Amino acid sequence: MLLKIKRVPTVVSNYQKEEAAEEGGGCGRNCLSKCCINGARLPLYTCKNLDKSVGVKPESPVTFLESLVLGEWEDRFQRGLFRYDVTACETKVIQGKYGFIAQLNEGRHLKKRPTEFRVDKVLQPFDGSKFNFTKVGQEELLFQFEADDDDDDDSEIQFFPNMPLDADNSPSVVAINVSPIEYGHVLLIPRVLDCLPQRIDHKSLLLAIQMASEAANPYFRLGYNSLGAFATINHLHFQAYYLAMPFPIEKAPSLKISTTNEGVKISRLLNYPVRGLLFEGGSFIKDLSDAVTNASVCLQNNNIPFNILISDSGKRIFLLPQCYAEKQALGEVSSKLLDTQVNPAVWEMSGHMVLKRIEDYEGASEEKAWSLLAEVSLSEERFKEVNTMIFEAIGFCGEEEEEELDEKSSMDGGFIRANCCPSVKEEAVST
Repeated sequence: MLLKIKRVPTVVSNYQKEEAAEEGGGCGRNCLSKCCINGARLPLYTCKNLDKSVGVKPESPVTFLESLVLGEWEDRFQRGLFRYDVTACETKVIQGKYGFIAQLNEGRHLKKRPTEFRVDKVLQPFDGSKFNFTKVGQEELLFQFEADDDDDDDSEIQFFPNMPLDADNSPSVVAINVSPIEYGHVLLIPRVLDCLPQRIDHKSLLLAIQMASEAANPYFRLGYNSLGAFATINHLHFQAYYLAMPFPIEKAPSLKISTTNEGVKISRLLNYPVRGLLFEGGSFIKDLSDAVTNASVCLQNNNIPFNILISDSGKRIFLLPQCYAEKQALGEVSSKLLDTQVNPAVWEMSGHMVLKRIEDYEGASEEKAWSLLAEVSLSEERFKEVNTMIFEAIGFCGEEEEEELDEKSSMDGGFIRANCCPSVKEEAVST
């Protein structure tokens, strides 16, 4: 059965049009297509490649990559390229033991005609007639980001302030999101000129994890939404932004299921409204990346929508299968939830609730946030089935190891904080 939903797509570029595509000659807007790319230049940031230990970074209060992202982002802000001033959006921590974060972002509440999206097919071919990132203006691009394959080069990074865009070796680029959720909201677009559809592959996920590692800031996170899990642009991309507070999912307890031969620990989340898996550890970044990629490819091939959060400078990765869009298409979501126009993608599933109406912001509560995310999550039965698929695909039985969890916890309020992110801390609050 063909399943579709109607929603207003988020505008990520000032050149994003309605479904009718522009045809004809040169576009006249300095884009990334063949009509404009000759002679185009961007800064190039190159980091060391695969054999970096997980989490190992030179000590520095602010990394060069972080200063580059924020400096270029601020430049585009001063040039007026964003649709609204995200720094003026109200944000609060919702009272309760989980610490859900609510933001009022009325700039994302578009009064445009909803577009129909197919939500029952995670893998779809790239369609060049629809909006894609080759159609953005070059002024929306910040820099090129690459991993260096040269093992003989001992330098940690290389930076070239004015490098040509090599159309024959499709560059990976970082661009602004003109409808930002937070300060420094950017898009990482792997091999942009290859026009890859929105699907995870080994090389692209590794690049995203390397970006998180290079930023070396636990409050800079990258996220991925598959088709069917609220990605609306079928051109491979990750999103990223800064938010200087812990996400609720990062504080959720977890129970270890298994460890791969490369030392990657796989756990399931506990006491959190969205059922999901946590991947962490491994001797090298590539070990962690490969484990998550193999699990993601399994989900893609089995047509299961999912989201990914890359957390704690690339040391912890959350894999979250979901079913909200399917429920919506089947008429199983209440009109009360649909009226909020909240699209529960990776940020919402992680506990950062982006609300578009002031009444939803003022009335935000832990109970309402939990209720929304519980609709997003797979059932316990379905989650176990999906886990079985994943562990068969990566060669493990997936049976939970015997571990003792203190259900009462030593923390005030009786909320389990087992296996919490060590780099994103908060004080316990009594309830």
